[in-house]
Amino acid sequence: MKDKTKGWSRRGLVAMAATAALLLSGCGAESDTGNGGETGNGGETSEEIRIGAIYLDSQGYYGGVKAGVERAAEASGLNVKFIETNPGGDVAKENEFMSTLVSSGVSAIIISAASSESSIPAIKQAFDAGVPVICYNTCVNDEAVEKYVTAYIIGDPVTFGEKLGEAAVATFSEAGITEPNMGVVNCEQYEVCKLRLQGFQDALVAGLPGASIVANQEGAEVDRAVPVAEQMLTANPEINGLYGEAGGATIGAYKSVRTAGKVGEIYAFGSDMTTEIATELAQGDVLKAVVDISGIAVGTLAWAAVEDALNGTTPSEKIVQAPIDLYYPKDAAGWLEAHPDGLP
Repeated sequence: MKDKTKGWSRRGLVAMAATAALLLSGCGAESDTGNGGETGNGGETSEEIRIGAIYLDSQGYYGGVKAGVERAAEASGLNVKFIETNPGGDVAKENEFMSTLVSSGVSAIIISAASSESSIPAIKQAFDAGVPVICYNTCVNDEAVEKYVTAYIIGDPVTFGEKLGEAAVATFSEAGITEPNMGVVNCEQYEVCKLRLQGFQDALVAGLPGASIVANQEGAEVDRAVPVAEQMLTANPEINGLYGEAGGATIGAYKSVRTAGKVGEIYAFGSDMTTEIATELAQGDVLKAVVDISGIAVGTLAWAAVEDALNGTTPSEKIVQAPIDLYYPKDAAGWLEAHPDGLP
């Protein structure tokens, strides 16, 4: 979701190994950009470039990142083979796959790191082997980013939270609620989510000084977020607002309100657009606003950083800011129309 934003949240080669396929078989999926049959002027098949791609978990955002990366790679005209995996936030699995990628001689690695601290050895291993590492969404801590990371694609998480906090202020003010009691369904095992909460809370209290957060529990994935949010409402009947820090948490928030029969009494505010979330937002009676960083946009920016690294170009800034968008119920239909494949 990174310690790097603490310092930056306010600022704005190709190598091949003949044994790569054998070493990588069974440890991750492969996908290519469809350019494998292209030939150069001399009639020889273009050289295949193998890129490692690690997606943090199974939520829709990462499907968008994958699509953005692969579409941009295809548009580049390069013959790219992606070696990818989803470690489900498991640092041990992430480290094992990173080690395999490095020993196989991939040309670059794209990663949303599972831990700001525990992911450092794997990223350092890639750096030591001369493999450029491009982080997106989450990364390692400030010092490690400076030392080992080529580029980091992220939307400022504090600003991300602030935008949603401001939307919450407007919603509560319109409803005549001056001292809202918020419940938070979090993803704060990732540093970026802590920063999202910081921004949200700062904006909320700035607009409504009597606002308070009365409960905050982890529920990043839907299967956990739903029961967590339901139990939160049962234990804290004074709650009249729920904040989901990520996509799964958002779904848990609005579903719990409907299950509790509190439509019109409890407002939900969410993060990370998906087709399911946009469909709920369109109803406008529970979910009042969603803040989002497009996975496709992030993937496109990540590929641009990979291509720069392949060309030996040093980025002028390590932190590459991704755009942050805020959606209200009136915007949901437009989002759905713009994303017919459901990829955010």
